Amino acid sequence: MNIKHTILFSLFTGLQIISAQQLLTPERAVALALENNYGIKIANKNTDVAENNSGILNSGYLPTLTGNAGATIDKQNTEGELANGEVRVANGAETRRYNASVNLNYTLFDGLGRLYNYKRLKEEYQLSELEARETIETTIIQLFSIYYRIAQLSENTEVLQQTIVISRDRLKRAGYQFDYGQSTKLAVLNAEVDINNDSISLINTKQDLKNTKRDLKVVLGNSFSEDFNVDTDIDFLIALNKTALLEKTKANNVALLQTEKNIAMRQFDIKTNRAQFLPTVGLVGSYGWNESSNNSPLAFTLQSTSSGVSAGLNLTWNLFDGGSTITRVRNAKIALENQQLQKEQLVLSMERDFENAWDDYENKLTIFRVQEKNIKTAQSNFDRSQEQFKIGQVNSIEFRQAQLNLINAELSRNQAKYEAKLSELTLLQLAGELLNVQY
Repeated sequence: MNIKHTILFSLFTGLQIISAQQLLTPERAVALALENNYGIKIANKNTDVAENNSGILNSGYLPTLTGNAGATIDKQNTEGELANGEVRVANGAETRRYNASVNLNYTLFDGLGRLYNYKRLKEEYQLSELEARETIETTIIQLFSIYYRIAQLSENTEVLQQTIVISRDRLKRAGYQFDYGQSTKLAVLNAEVDINNDSISLINTKQDLKNTKRDLKVVLGNSFSEDFNVDTDIDFLIALNKTALLEKTKANNVALLQTEKNIAMRQFDIKTNRAQFLPTVGLVGSYGWNESSNNSPLAFTLQSTSSGVSAGLNLTWNLFDGGSTITRVRNAKIALENQQLQKEQLVLSMERDFENAWDDYENKLTIFRVQEKNIKTAQSNFDRSQEQFKIGQVNSIEFRQAQLNLINAELSRNQAKYEAKLSELTLLQLAGELLNVQY
């Protein structure tokens, strides 16, 4: 196979490999994570538990109904004396008793304790939803940190592959120059060392790319088994408004919303404990059936059956329990005060974190734009050095330096681009808007 055929075969094989790799878009990655990530699944299951706990079946508002049944058999030897002095003996006299009943208990009033507990369970359910949302937001940030790392490594791989092509051409030219006596063997050796270093960098980058793809598959719950590429084109939300975003942070930040739910729960704890100062009124009712049989000649009745319904009200009032209820009320008030202090502390920290995140986003976006301009300068310098190297006006070391400057500029630009995008997503997470934007 000649060189021309070899090149065509390599290009065809490369196109087949690229076409075999699916393009995993950010939207698709987020959808797969929401459906298959194990952390999100666990958070959703915990939300289901909280929803069950907040239902009417766990509220204490429904009555309790119990059934009882029993049977006993006695065998006894009995001796008795009648009024006329006659003595009678009953050996092995058997007595059988059967009973069954259905009992109803229902609390009519408990100082509104059930009401406050029911409302607290609703707050717990909403808190679990916020915790699930926090898990989702954290997972999405983790997802994109890996996704954009793959994108960066993919672009770095392309840069290093192009670098090797240039380094090979340089080695070839250095060999020609040495053969015709235009340079020394040192230039050839330097070119060989540089192409070996470039090859090592490419091998390490490809290995990092494979490892990072495996990390992404773990976040996706291993739901994407095929090899894939990621989208390296990103858009920035240039229209972000700092003042409006800060207001959204104060209104929608998930940590702040969780604190507000905890405050509401502490308020219901106080009311629930205070309800124990009031009496409890309950309704009781039952339907019972009893049957007894006795074959003893000394028994007054040989068989009896009874059934009936009973109902009543009862009142329970714990007039003094040694101060336990008073202590619980006081502790609940302290817990509420602590929760309010935590909210104030969180607001201060949140405002600081927002300012830091905003500045970090602006700085990284500016650095990315500067790096893009730096690419043009480095590319222009490399192109000029390459032309001068071809005609012998620039030596191998100077050409290599221009090449390294371009490589470093491209790698720095790739890093700055994805760091700026991650900084933007972090800012949106802080503002509670991460789930409301297009990726």
